Amino acid sequence: MMSIASLKKVQSTETHSKRDSLDERDLPAVIKSASRVIAPLHPISAFVARHPWAEMEKQSFDEVAGWLKRSQHVDIYPSFSMIHSAKERGEIDDSSLRLAVRRWLNSSSFTIPWATAEKYCLSAVTSDSLPSDWLLSESVKQLAEEISGLDTENIKQHSMQPLSSWVEDTKGTKLIHVLNRHIIKWCKLYIDDFQAGWTMPYRKKGLYYAWYRLVQKDPALTAEQRKRLKQLPNEAHSALIVTLSDLGISGPEVQRYIETHLLSLPGWAGAILWRTNQSDQETDLLTEYVAVRIAMEWALLKPFLPVKHSYRETRIPVAPLLASWFYWGDLTPETWAQMSAAKQNEYLSFAYRFDENTRKKIWLEAWEQTYADQLNKKITTKNDTDLHSSTALAQFAFCIDVRSEPFRRHLEKEGPFETIGTAGFFGLPIKKNELGSSHSHPSLPVILEPQHQLKEKAGKEDYESFQKRNQAENSLSYTFKIMKQNILASLLLPEVSGPWLSLHMFARSFLPRKTGSALRKLRNDWLRKPETEITLDHEKNENIPIGFNEEEKVDYVLQSLKMMGLTENFSPLVVICGHGSQTTNNPYASSLDCGACGGASGGFNARVLATLCNLTEVREALSHKGIHIPEETVFAAAEHNTTVDTLTWIYVPELSEAAKKAFDRIESAMPKVSYNANADRMAELPHLSMRVKNPQDEAQRLAEDWSEIRPEWGLARNASFIIGERELTKNCNLEGRAFLHNYHWEKDENGEILANIINGPGTVAQWINLQYYASTVAPHYYGSGNKTTQTITAGMGVMQGNASDLLIGLPWQSVMRSDSEPYHSPIRLLVVIHAPNEYINRLLSNNESFREKVQNGWIKLSSIDPEGYWKNW
Repeated sequence: MMSIASLKKVQSTETHSKRDSLDERDLPAVIKSASRVIAPLHPISAFVARHPWAEMEKQSFDEVAGWLKRSQHVDIYPSFSMIHSAKERGEIDDSSLRLAVRRWLNSSSFTIPWATAEKYCLSAVTSDSLPSDWLLSESVKQLAEEISGLDTENIKQHSMQPLSSWVEDTKGTKLIHVLNRHIIKWCKLYIDDFQAGWTMPYRKKGLYYAWYRLVQKDPALTAEQRKRLKQLPNEAHSALIVTLSDLGISGPEVQRYIETHLLSLPGWAGAILWRTNQSDQETDLLTEYVAVRIAMEWALLKPFLPVKHSYRETRIPVAPLLASWFYWGDLTPETWAQMSAAKQNEYLSFAYRFDENTRKKIWLEAWEQTYADQLNKKITTKNDTDLHSSTALAQFAFCIDVRSEPFRRHLEKEGPFETIGTAGFFGLPIKKNELGSSHSHPSLPVILEPQHQLKEKAGKEDYESFQKRNQAENSLSYTFKIMKQNILASLLLPEVSGPWLSLHMFARSFLPRKTGSALRKLRNDWLRKPETEITLDHEKNENIPIGFNEEEKVDYVLQSLKMMGLTENFSPLVVICGHGSQTTNNPYASSLDCGACGGASGGFNARVLATLCNLTEVREALSHKGIHIPEETVFAAAEHNTTVDTLTWIYVPELSEAAKKAFDRIESAMPKVSYNANADRMAELPHLSMRVKNPQDEAQRLAEDWSEIRPEWGLARNASFIIGERELTKNCNLEGRAFLHNYHWEKDENGEILANIINGPGTVAQWINLQYYASTVAPHYYGSGNKTTQTITAGMGVMQGNASDLLIGLPWQSVMRSDSEPYHSPIRLLVVIHAPNEYINRLLSNNESFREKVQNGWIKLSSIDPEGYWKNW
């Protein structure tokens, strides 16, 4: 028997060995690699679509699903209740389900007779679970005991967990929960930019240093825990090496161990990752976060070390597998007894592989196949009348956003109008600085970096007058905020502001539409924003240039027109339409704006492009490149308000006679377009079960009501991204579920335009789709819960209560019709390309990233060739 002294000596030797195996120089690369399991979390003021698994696409969707299920108990397949609801709505048909089962059988290796295996699988997928009486059957238990030595019994599931998840404190609370509470507190203190009245001491020296100095006086820790932490190095990398080694985490395990800690609070870790990527002063912030977290874990765990291993091993019981064959496979105990041990093992192994995750995967594929078949039928059997009419009176370039599709459809019905789909930032890599604002906002997809800064400007006298009024408004708001945060002033504030705020509360509550309209008019009348221009001409600047040089003006217009497919047959009036939303008291307001514009309105980009297209020098340069814009053609800019379905003009230059005629026709048609679009949308909102008398008034009320938790559905139910001519879908009711991007394959001989659409708008659409998907299937982990119980935190995001993770996804109300019925259909994005098969083959061959998305199941791909034949890839 080993003595205590000998044991301590062995442990000491092992610790030194492990410490030697961890090289501080390797830590940054290890942490960067580990960070692939989380997504950067932008501030909620720019709540943009994020793909939670963007850095894991080299693995298959199914592999990531299995790993998350084992490691975090997070299921990213739709629940059976969602599946059954979809089946009842006709979104999953039986033929697609049988096809999905056969596809799985074809991809699997087994020696069981095909008919037996198929019968078992079809029975299993149509049942949520085995009846309890079968699981508790004495005969099943007895047979299971007799075969307990089979290989299936010894299959184990391995997944790494933080050591603190295995240890409880004296109150019976797992230390992982205690650790999370501490980390949330320190993250809130560090990240807060404007909500707190006092700044975290030592904050400018970084998270780890500030934490290290302050934690030694933290009353939430015991004296012994504070003493331990004081002994650590005051530098993050060194502290991380020491604590990992003392916890017994060896070199090969370090990355996986750090991944488990990042996944424990993916919201706060994602916010830290975003800051790490954004700031030159915080490049080590994620390393500091990991160091703080593991150091805190070490301090809590020290009395319990060594903790047994952090791998979870689960023995797979035989009884349920055996019962499944009796219930779903119609086997009898007598038949089972006659099988050899090897054959019995084959049957049990097959049942083990056909587990709940596999059954949900099959249902999901059937759901997706049914949608693809229904979309195919819509497109190929549509009414083809009047598809190739003469040049339209006006052409509209809308964002590909799914909310544009119903509006475009109603607009096309009201006149000789042509609509075009393109990315809502219109190919302009800019950040905007609007008049009166001291901040600039990137107005492009988050996957891109701005290359130009554009400023809104006005005449000197007008600007100075406006700026005084704007500063007065901002000063009033700032003073109110400071008084709230000041101990003495906050005592006086209710006496001063009470009467006005009470009146405001009652008016907002009982007359939201009229109050909102009156307050907005009052503010606009006070500010009196003057007529403005945009700085289009190039100016040198510290960071990125202001405006464009002459060559860039031409190049951006040329690129935008090619992406739209608008290079000939120009109408007298071409309207570039951005889009935005209108809500009150909504932390997620930016999630309803343009995802292609970084969670902001797209009107600014629309105005910039329209202005560039009207420049004489740009048109002359385009004519030399083969694009001839008629002299009578005028470009204007407008904005589609998706909450109330109105179109607002934001830039209308002097119009030609033909353009004026088109403008007047649009103005006369717009009330009916808006009414019909609102009527369609109001019918989908769950709290409006009775038909409203005036859908436009109701839409305005939803936009102005500060208690409204669902002002609009946003991009819920998005399901497909169709790349092709508008004629392909013009007479189809796509139910606001399709991103529509114009594409003419005949004008894209080398495939460059298609590749750009896939890499840009296609990626944005996929991220939007997977954000809605994740928020629906795993709302507790990837969503943000109920809007009514959220707390805005640190100016960065929302929490549930005052000590939760920073929530990374969409609220429950954005994806659910009710507590039990989903509105969003959680299916992966179907990309449909209208082009010859050789174009698709070339795209898959040349674009490795897109090929991985398709092969690994992150998107679905179909195509329609010039003859109209649909193909699933």
